[in-house]
Amino acid sequence: MADSAVWQWMQTIYRNDTWVYEVFAVVLVTVFANALVRLALTRLTSRLAQRTQTYWDDALIGAAHRPLAWLVWVLGLSVAAGLAEPHAVSEVFQYVPPLRVLAVIVLISWFLVGFIDRAARALLASRPGADPTTTMAVSRLLRVSVLVTAALVALQSLGFSISGVLAFGGVGGIAVGFAAKDLLANFFGGVMIHLDRPFGVGDWVRSPDRDIEGVVEEIGWRLTTIRTFDKRPLYVPNSAFTTISVENPSRMSHRRIRETIGLRYDDIDVVPALLDDVRAMLIAHPDIDDSQILMVNFDTFGESSLQFFVYCFTHTTNWVEFHRVKQVVLVEIMAIIALHGARVAQPTRRLQLDPAAPATLDDHTPTTAC
Repeated sequence: MADSAVWQWMQTIYRNDTWVYEVFAVVLVTVFANALVRLALTRLTSRLAQRTQTYWDDALIGAAHRPLAWLVWVLGLSVAAGLAEPHAVSEVFQYVPPLRVLAVIVLISWFLVGFIDRAARALLASRPGADPTTTMAVSRLLRVSVLVTAALVALQSLGFSISGVLAFGGVGGIAVGFAAKDLLANFFGGVMIHLDRPFGVGDWVRSPDRDIEGVVEEIGWRLTTIRTFDKRPLYVPNSAFTTISVENPSRMSHRRIRETIGLRYDDIDVVPALLDDVRAMLIAHPDIDDSQILMVNFDTFGESSLQFFVYCFTHTTNWVEFHRVKQVVLVEIMAIIALHGARVAQPTRRLQLDPAAPATLDDHTPTTAC
């Protein structure tokens, strides 16, 4: 009799509280599913992704690792909340469906933003020739697009009218445009830099219009950071680059040697042969590009020298290497001048005295050695 009463009591509890066991089962399955998803993604990362040469699978699996694990929890807990809602007297459960939709939108946005960022970094690492400025600019633009779209979809899912939001944004955009015209000018200046690509990160730039010269460290949407050669950071608004000329010496194909050298008037007889030897030396020099303009010519009769000029281009564009090559060239020119018995002229002045002038000088008149 007692056993029958206990059994009926247990059946009554089971019939009344069966949803508790169902919720527990759903939570338990969610825990195992989360562990299984993490394990599967870890195996994919360690085995499949490393065996392939492409970087897309690495970015895809790496970006999906944490959002997908959280998605399992969101779906599992929402199912558990749906089972518990009919048996619980609380208004909290009515917020579960919109919160689930909002969480899914956030997780999808998290995955897309992570995938875009990882893909951009992997692209730069796997392709040395890729332009980092353009790659990062496109990456930022795509991430902003994803976030804006996610915000609009989230507002729509919460019951807000997207058309009203867009209309308000259009009217408000006009007011913001007048109030922040400098900010917008800098933004569109940054857009033009990314589109036209007059320079990139790591380039040496200078402006003949303003005192701007250094190495570009970062190109932002409002400012461009340039590290000057005395190691000071220079922050230039992007709008400035739409009104000034910018030189990019980093993209030069050659560097130019242009020097004028003076010889003594006493060496006028050896000038033709000397110039031929200097020209032959430059043509045979391994660091001089003889396919470019190469000139060694007598130029002018100076006040105290016979001046000839050397005009040629080096293969290297590196600043330090260029000066090493230039030094070697100038030293070899000096050796050729000495080989011909000539000398580099020094500023001199000759004073011719009138024979009819008195030969004696006043004791107090200073004398000058000529």
